[in-house]
Amino acid sequence: MSNVDTASLCTELETRLTRYCAIDSQSNADSASAPSTAIQLDMARLLAAELTEIGAAEVQITDYGTVLATIPATAPGPTIGFLAHVDTAPQFNGTGVKPRVIRGYNGGAISYPDNPALTLTPEISPELGNKQGHDIVVASGLTLLGADDKAGVTILMTAARHLLANSQIPHGKIRLAFTPDEEIGRGVDPRLPADLGAEFAYTFDGARVGEIEYESFSADGAVVTIKGVSIHPGLAKGKMVNAIHLAAKIIAALPQHTMLPELTDGRDGFIHATDMMGGSSEMTLKFILRDFERDGLAQKGEILRAVCAAISATEPRAEITCTITPQYRNMRYWLETDMTPVDLARAAARELGLDPVSVPIRGGTDGSRLTEMGVPCPNLFTGMQEIHGPLEWVSVQDMAQATALMLTLVQKAAG
Repeated sequence: MSNVDTASLCTELETRLTRYCAIDSQSNADSASAPSTAIQLDMARLLAAELTEIGAAEVQITDYGTVLATIPATAPGPTIGFLAHVDTAPQFNGTGVKPRVIRGYNGGAISYPDNPALTLTPEISPELGNKQGHDIVVASGLTLLGADDKAGVTILMTAARHLLANSQIPHGKIRLAFTPDEEIGRGVDPRLPADLGAEFAYTFDGARVGEIEYESFSADGAVVTIKGVSIHPGLAKGKMVNAIHLAAKIIAALPQHTMLPELTDGRDGFIHATDMMGGSSEMTLKFILRDFERDGLAQKGEILRAVCAAISATEPRAEITCTITPQYRNMRYWLETDMTPVDLARAAARELGLDPVSVPIRGGTDGSRLTEMGVPCPNLFTGMQEIHGPLEWVSVQDMAQATALMLTLVQKAAG
């Protein structure tokens, strides 16, 4: 049905990816604006201009910073949405990205010109061992690459250009959405489901070829504030309450051997301390809480609250508050009641000769929130690996497979 020549897509995918990755578009969890950083709008404006140039309809940048566009239907079928996020992770430097292409990867070590101490090998990243002969895109050693999720952006834009240039390909109405702030959990504005207008959707924000994911973490964020008693240290005996010491006690009292992200995998959740800020008079601790089940997530919140209460009881002069805020929920709760979009993606993958694999995402996507808000939205692979750090890489050929999946999927939906 699809007859997609993936080799013909590779040049465009490489050109787009390296161009997009060089644009700084990190999000910022400490910003209250929407989008959280103005630089994300640089990507949004570029994509809007390119979408208009290739002939997409109804191109707009919404008030909340999402780029929307339509590929008009050429055949009857459901309206399907496809999403990718323009922001890159704030956990590692994303400014001054210099993408490099390792052509015809030979299976050995990849070095980095801006960081000679850094090396990428199949021993470090096992998936790399399967990519001999592929064209591998990496950064220069001092930044992340930003394939999360500019690989997804690249795939959507390449597929859109292909569909608009080949109107004989049968497909229903397609809605594209490029969101900001996914990396900080704000990618899906409450207005997006109605603005998208899709019966179901997909995010291209996954990793290994063949992955079709319909299960994610459930997630909460927590902020603990500790107010001590400040006084000159020379006069402090019996009077000072050092907020730093109380913060250290809270961290030490949390489960240290069972619930840390560096000690968990599979279906295990965790309590992860992400930030510690302040001084002796006041400290702020930030956490993310993750579990695949609602009761497990609630339990982790109760553990954090109980620890804060216990430390507070040891020092009544201090003021310790713990605020827990919902972020997103496991998309499985909704998708398992109607697996139509998952089954469609699996059928398209098999038609391409791929073995579809569904594993729980130890994280979340815009699809987690979108599914919860009424638009079923599984997650599809892009090929990106070692994300959020300087060893991040992606195969151009893997992105071509993802592009072919999108092109095949929309044709099957219209069949």
